[in-house]
Amino acid sequence: MSDITQAPILATYGRFPLTLLRGEGTRVFDEQGTSYLDFCAGIAVCSLGHCHPAMVKAIEEQARTLIHVSNLYHTEPAAQLAQLITELVEIPGKTFFANSGAEANDGLIKLARRFGQHRPDPESGTPRSEIITFQQSFHGRTLGGISATGQQKVKEGFNPLLPGFCHLPFNDLTALIQGITPSTCAILLEPIQGEGGIHAATPEFLRGVAKLCKEKDILLLLDEVQCGFGRLGEMMAWRALGVPELQPDAISWAKGMGGGIPIGAFWTNDRSVDDIGTPLSCLLEPGSHGSTYGGNPLAAQTALTVLTQITANDLPANALAREKQIRETISSWKHPAIAEVRGKGLMLGIAVHAEYLRIPKGSVPAIHLCNELLKNHLLVPPAGTNAIRFLPPLNVSESDTSEALTILKTTLDQLSPS
Repeated sequence: MSDITQAPILATYGRFPLTLLRGEGTRVFDEQGTSYLDFCAGIAVCSLGHCHPAMVKAIEEQARTLIHVSNLYHTEPAAQLAQLITELVEIPGKTFFANSGAEANDGLIKLARRFGQHRPDPESGTPRSEIITFQQSFHGRTLGGISATGQQKVKEGFNPLLPGFCHLPFNDLTALIQGITPSTCAILLEPIQGEGGIHAATPEFLRGVAKLCKEKDILLLLDEVQCGFGRLGEMMAWRALGVPELQPDAISWAKGMGGGIPIGAFWTNDRSVDDIGTPLSCLLEPGSHGSTYGGNPLAAQTALTVLTQITANDLPANALAREKQIRETISSWKHPAIAEVRGKGLMLGIAVHAEYLRIPKGSVPAIHLCNELLKNHLLVPPAGTNAIRFLPPLNVSESDTSEALTILKTTLDQLSPS
């Protein structure tokens, strides 16, 4: 093929003008062998960087052993991965394996609907089906995912959407209290909103949500697809936000748990949901949910290796150390184009004052800045209209972080009026 950019691939992505052929650690390389420092990492996917030796070995060995069988049968990698996840959550529960974050979130939606049938409104006896999510949230691209998402742009052209969602202001406990109705069965939130611009839930808000869920018999669902498994400096994202006592009812993950191999999952609490002791995790019984590929031996063994590497090498601590380095360095610049640094660990949003930069008329500032950084050999994704994200591998070094920061400052200086 003479021009790979003209391949017959559906144009659902506005791709950057770059074709990548290989990767190693924090670096990726194009057709000419030019090296780029990758602080996109597959959008928070490549937790161990590119082609990590432990991952490569696990994939090779599992591919020679058993790649896929039906979920009609047990497999050792899936069982071991589920056990590890329960140990990391530190709450008794059970895990369902899917292939992506959107699928995992669809599973949470089904769990909430099933719970609302099992626990109807006590006054009317009517099954509850409404799920509260938040403005600027993002929960995937399936019909259920975009219905749950609190951003209008992802919904346009896809009506009628799945009913039963209410989108409220994030971190506004008063609005949440007022928004709960007799139909509300669950509250779904991201501890840190990723695609919405890197906005963290406050500890006060999370505690208030948990209290309301307990008082109103509502499920507390956490979407940790982008922020989970070490990226915020803790294996469980909510603990990184100062609320270790939180007891979620279910959690979704994907992205970084597979290091680049497609896998998603949601965990459900074993707590009782009625007077006869029915566990929440048993509401989805045989036949109620499924996935042909979910948790296949190849994906499960890879994820098991990734999570083991993250914990064994204390990569959450490295995420916090690199966050400190990034924040202190950017603060020392006192650059007029920098508005703020948001987020936690290695899920950071760097917001800019677009008026201090030479941005072509009609261009989205974040997209333009991403393109300029690419020209200087640093890859980052946008976060909303005025911010970029730093999402490097969790094992990124101090020197690579320094290089990325140097490129960022150089690029901002190049875009600043002379």
